[in-house]
Amino acid sequence: MDKHLNVPFDREEAEKLKAGDYVYLTGTIYTARDAAHKRMYEALRKGEELPIAVQNNVIYYMGPSPAREGRPIGSAGPTTASRMDKYAPALLDLGLRGMIGKGKRNADVIEAIVRNRSVYFAAVGGAGALLSRSIISSEVIAYDDLGTEAIRKLEVKDFPVIVVIDCQGNNLYETAVMQYAEKI
Repeated sequence: MDKHLNVPFDREEAEKLKAGDYVYLTGTIYTARDAAHKRMYEALRKGEELPIAVQNNVIYYMGPSPAREGRPIGSAGPTTASRMDKYAPALLDLGLRGMIGKGKRNADVIEAIVRNRSVYFAAVGGAGALLSRSIISSEVIAYDDLGTEAIRKLEVKDFPVIVVIDCQGNNLYETAVMQYAEKI
């Protein structure tokens, strides 16, 4: 089912999303990859504030390529989400509402998604140039020294994602395999 969702979004909106839903995000999302997640995790362990408010926000696991002339960002495809699995539960427990990446998540992340009524979205890998068309603006807001792994604030319009893991723990990667097996 196709849905349009303004971001950030709250728990009640997350609870309406089901694994397999096609969703078009409009609003503000943040990018962060491995190095940025490690820094945020270390800041939390030291009792320091994070550079972004994670409550009800979405983090996109993406490192952009340089912007072409006249564009806010270059290719903007997802990176493998499992590299952030060590850090994701702590951010989810602080109210992170959604994550965008590609690939499977571990059991601890899935448990934190369910516990916090959050969502894991997938963006299509290999389609970074197409995904960048939905990005209206891009601004580095933290960890500038990390280059492409700096935290960016993105304004997006109709950014296409698929709900992979919903807040009940339904996992499209598992159900799709079972449905395929039933057909053959």
